[in-house]
Amino acid sequence: MSASLIYRACAAALLMTSTLAPAVTAAPQPGGPAPESGRAVQARLLGEKIVPYKLDFQDTTVGGLSGVDRDRCTGEYVFISDDRSFLQPARFYTAKLDVDADGVHSVDFTGTRPLRQADGSVYPSPALGDGKAVDPEEIRVDPLDCRYWWGQEGDRPAVAGPPVIQPSIEISDPDGTHRGSLRLPENYTITAERGPRRNQAVEALTFGARGRLVTSAVEGPLLQDGPVPDLTHGALVRITQQTRGGRVLGQFAYPIEKIFAESDPDSPWGPDTGVPSLLAFPDDPDRYLVLERTWVAGSGYKIRLYDATTRGATDVRAVDSLAGRHVVPMRKKLVADFHTLGLSTVDNTEGMTWGPVLPSGERSLVLVSDDNFDKDAVTQIVALALR
Repeated sequence: MSASLIYRACAAALLMTSTLAPAVTAAPQPGGPAPESGRAVQARLLGEKIVPYKLDFQDTTVGGLSGVDRDRCTGEYVFISDDRSFLQPARFYTAKLDVDADGVHSVDFTGTRPLRQADGSVYPSPALGDGKAVDPEEIRVDPLDCRYWWGQEGDRPAVAGPPVIQPSIEISDPDGTHRGSLRLPENYTITAERGPRRNQAVEALTFGARGRLVTSAVEGPLLQDGPVPDLTHGALVRITQQTRGGRVLGQFAYPIEKIFAESDPDSPWGPDTGVPSLLAFPDDPDRYLVLERTWVAGSGYKIRLYDATTRGATDVRAVDSLAGRHVVPMRKKLVADFHTLGLSTVDNTEGMTWGPVLPSGERSLVLVSDDNFDKDAVTQIVALALR
């Protein structure tokens, strides 16, 4: 996440619940998404574990954990840090998690490696201004060969001067060696008047169809797709299905919720909301768990998890702008509002992955929150049971 979110998190003192508002498509589209037939999965809390603030591990600072996935080749979990090489070079961590039907018993980090550029060097800090910095936000382990695919948001500078850094999905070996990139759809490109907003580009990535399908999402609406959510309206973000080689198979409009509360009028920061992660269901390439994360000054975070499908939604890959267009968005159903789960705190949850199947037959889900290296936030590992 951006530096602005760090300061916004510092300003948040309270967490509050609110009545769930129905998803609203971008005006003037009538109504919201029709409910999907059948029943959404249901969630219950298994447990949680808080990682110590600024834990020192192998001469690095553990924090900013924005994505997590399980490595089937090792049985361990992989976390990506969104440190943009300010503290140490952009990097990932491996860890053993003891998660079962009785909760999260331990989180033991086992290794860390820097992510490397094609020439073998580590990624530089944005302070250098050479346009080579990255903003890592998501990581997935390739189910075919256990290489790491990771998404980064790039940078749309807030002021003139620094170069634009395009969002990308990179491919690395488990030792951090660069192995290639996924060609992203053209409308993910940042230009002066089009493309992702600042800090609202590629944060979500998942494999489907046993590794043959790559799905990504931009965090917020593209500039050309209309305004960000407010207290009255939600918005549409684009979710894209591609082959491993980058060919776009379909692109769909996902409806994110309107803002749940008014911001503190004394805060300089407006609300921040979007899709930080999505996860394909193992047995259905058109079905996803979608995480929505919202922060409002004076009210804190609201984290909601949805069961969503592209089935029946309009393919919008050829739709230049969603603003004012009548498209059928993805359908979704609420799985969990994190304020109802009984957690010790609800913080900046950004990553999720499937965990082990439980003796009950339920599938576990492991999530992680990004503390933004902020002492007033937490790195929280949460395990849910889904049925």
